[in-house]
Amino acid sequence: MKEFSKSWISSKKPNKQRKYRYNVPLHMRGNLLNVHLSKELRQKYHLRAIRVRMDDKVRIMRGQFRKQEGKIEEVDMKKLKVYISKIEHIKRDGTKARYPIEPSNLMIVELNTDDKKRFNAHKKETQTGDKKAETMKAEKKPKPKIETNPTGNKPVTGSKDKKNAK
Repeated sequence: MKEFSKSWISSKKPNKQRKYRYNVPLHMRGNLLNVHLSKELRQKYHLRAIRVRMDDKVRIMRGQFRKQEGKIEEVDMKKLKVYISKIEHIKRDGTKARYPIEPSNLMIVELNTDDKKRFNAHKKETQTGDKKAETMKAEKKPKPKIETNPTGNKPVTGSKDKKNAK
């Protein structure tokens, strides 16, 4: 099989999208496990989404279990699924089984704050982003105006004018 393309952007074809997700290397799979934050958490942490983690409290937004909340018991990196406490389906023989849920169908309501590095990395990113924005504003210079030829869109240069003047 060919090497995995890190520069792959997107495709409208669902089969290519599935193929991309199935073949993503492990170090890039974490990006597919990002979950939106609730409005309160967005304002508090200045983030739209963050990678889901065990012991985060989430609300299910889509599917048969919508509007239910629970803590995350397991994050399956290989299948890109999340298992939530109290979310089970009953099999035909009467036993209960955990129900895998796609992370895109979840919203984080309460974050697990045990790991301080989880937030420090995002704070550093936002601070460096703010500094970059400030330096970009400071370095912005007005662009020089290019004179155009009245007959066309080609810029007028000094050497052609001298030839035409003779």
